[in-house]
Amino acid sequence: MEPEVLERFTWYMREQSALTVMFHTKVAEQMGLSATDEKCIDLAMRAEGPLTAGRLAELSGLSTGAVTGVIDRLERAGYVRRVRDPHDRRKVLVEVTVGDVEKFGELFANAYHSLIEVLGHFDDAELAVIERYLKLQIETFRKRVIDT
Repeated sequence: MEPEVLERFTWYMREQSALTVMFHTKVAEQMGLSATDEKCIDLAMRAEGPLTAGRLAELSGLSTGAVTGVIDRLERAGYVRRVRDPHDRRKVLVEVTVGDVEKFGELFANAYHSLIEVLGHFDDAELAVIERYLKLQIETFRKRVIDT
């Protein structure tokens, strides 16, 4: 790969990352959370049902100790609750209290409409390439940066 191509894409990724962090910081502030707490509740919401603190640690790349603090703060703010695993009463699961989170959906409306606007500039073949890139980027980044 040519160095100028790598430099250009590095700049795009850094800019996208900065905008994403600033957006989620703004959303988190309006929710009364830290950006880390807001992203952890997002991970919990996208999980298939309640999850353990250990699983949230795996998904977030945070230590289990840090995740315990996140869950404590989210629980105090009323966004999650701890429940017993119905299959193993020794386990505690984290369950999102969706009603409290849904009221913040409007905070994401502009981001959603921006995505629609941008994707509208691409045909199906181009969208397939973008999707392939994003999937590979997510998989590789998680493996090399988050899961290490």
